[in-house]
Amino acid sequence: MSFRIFTEPQQGATYDDLLRVARTAEDAGYDAFFRSDHYLKMGSVTGLPGPTDAWITLAGLARETSRLRLGTLMTAGTFRLPGPLAISVAQVDQMSGGRVEFGIGSGWYEAEHTAYGIPFGSLRERFERYAEQLEIITGLWATPEGQSFSFAGKHYRLTDSPALPKPAQRPRPPVLIGGMGARRTPALAARFADEFNLPFVDVDSAVAQYERVAAACTEIGRDPAEIIRSAALVVCVGRDEAEIARRAKAIGREVDELRRNGLCGTPAEVVDRLGTWRQRTGIARVYLQLLDLSDLDHVELIAAEVAPQLR
Repeated sequence: MSFRIFTEPQQGATYDDLLRVARTAEDAGYDAFFRSDHYLKMGSVTGLPGPTDAWITLAGLARETSRLRLGTLMTAGTFRLPGPLAISVAQVDQMSGGRVEFGIGSGWYEAEHTAYGIPFGSLRERFERYAEQLEIITGLWATPEGQSFSFAGKHYRLTDSPALPKPAQRPRPPVLIGGMGARRTPALAARFADEFNLPFVDVDSAVAQYERVAAACTEIGRDPAEIIRSAALVVCVGRDEAEIARRAKAIGREVDELRRNGLCGTPAEVVDRLGTWRQRTGIARVYLQLLDLSDLDHVELIAAEVAPQLR
């Protein structure tokens, strides 16, 4: 099992805060550093000093780290046009030497769209656009140099695009899709995903959804084993109950709730919980939602006492 750090900077973080966490994660041996793609805080936090842009952040980290994979859970399809987004991601992939992983979703948080003047649309429209975006972005990257790419959909039209620049990874960076949609999401994953991620769900729900994705793959003749299974879970690990309680309080959560819904407890408890996840679901990667970005000891503790027992 590989371990990845997942941050939520809309809750209140500067680029320098993220850089410190990323460098700590790299030094501690984590596989990747991911961030959310949101422009508005959630809950009772202040969100100060305000949001940072996901792909600008990752471009900076591409030049200030050397080994970590870098990506988003998930880039909101509502935020960017597919052609320019393909350019941005390809450029960051080049800047990182081929370390980008591209998570994309349909967009869901209506309040941030209202706050920043971003068109939102109905669920149906957002999902239609999402499907077209996946086809366009992967199509642009896959088009051989010297050839052009065209697309005519309900929401987007591209005519004779030179389909440049190309990402460093060929044929393209890995594509991550996720979510609990019962029909359309598994179908898109079967067509486009290299990895399928489930955020903040229970084991039973995860088992059912991974099986839907596997069935969608079989339906189109794709080997389900080609898609990596992963999960994102909030993390709160401590050497003893006092440290666990302190870390839970720092993120405004109750220990009992975190034990039920996340990865909370001593290193031994968390190893057991992840072992159950791996046995039941077949996940190969876990994204640790790190909500207190100032607690670098937390990052190092998990790397030293949890990760080695599951790799």
